[in-house]
Amino acid sequence: MEYTHKSVLLNECIDALNIRPDGVYVDGTLGRAGHSKEIVQRLATGRLICIDRDMAAIEAARERLAPWMDRVTLVHGNFAELDAKLREAGITGADGMLFDLGVSSPQLDDASRGFSYMQDAPLDMRMDTSAPLTAHEVVNGWSYEELRRILYEYGEERYAPAIAKAIVRTRETRPIETTLELVDVIKGAMPPAALREKQHPAKRSFQAIRIAVNGELEALPPMLKAAVGFLNPGGRLAVITFHSLEDRIVKRAMQDMARGCTCPPEFPVCVCGKKPKIKVLTRKPIVSGEAELEENPRARSAKLRVAEKCETFDL
Repeated sequence: MEYTHKSVLLNECIDALNIRPDGVYVDGTLGRAGHSKEIVQRLATGRLICIDRDMAAIEAARERLAPWMDRVTLVHGNFAELDAKLREAGITGADGMLFDLGVSSPQLDDASRGFSYMQDAPLDMRMDTSAPLTAHEVVNGWSYEELRRILYEYGEERYAPAIAKAIVRTRETRPIETTLELVDVIKGAMPPAALREKQHPAKRSFQAIRIAVNGELEALPPMLKAAVGFLNPGGRLAVITFHSLEDRIVKRAMQDMARGCTCPPEFPVCVCGKKPKIKVLTRKPIVSGEAELEENPRARSAKLRVAEKCETFDL
């Protein structure tokens, strides 16, 4: 099997995790195991838990991580269930956790998965192919109001009302079955000036539908809270985001957990007793350098934020 997926911000993530040979680490978004391979090679008596909702990723990792499988536990699941999945794996504390929130290149490049607006495929977009909700159901079954909402909120698409109307109007005569059929509907709803923009006209809409199908944003807050809860004191949390919605959620969650006292400023002494759970190590997110961008243009929107678990904390 040839691996064409390039792990984003790989060296920066490894540095951020501050890996110990005897530590316990979690790769909560295994993908094609690029980050996991670099982590596990640095372990001696340590352990690596690899989680992914895509069974294709789990199966591919068995081969790619074969030389180190005595140190690896592969877990099929959604990181929204992080708490339960780690408990099932017998983990009581971890020294580092990494979450790469992007869609992996093999998912984008496999036309049959329906993620790409550049290749024709059935409307699917599921990261976990056993999950019930598909893009076909969203596009053909959700109301105008819901379509407009997700296009605007998840895709930040300024033509959301027009695109939602066009989808509803089209499906009244026939279902929208494939990705390129959907692209045509989206293009037909947009003004000529928008079609001449550098960005593909369907990019924002496809992002919105993918996020809705996979419940990506709703999963982030519970995952981040569970991750910090499982980290050992001094353990590191590293999160890579690929669009502003994700980054905003991660940034705010880290800021909230890094904040201690929440008493009003006029209180002479603290009465809430809250202490910071983490220390944010990245005042600004880490981004890819020119060398990485030349090799991997998909890294252009990647942002890495890192935090460290405090020695004393409240959950």
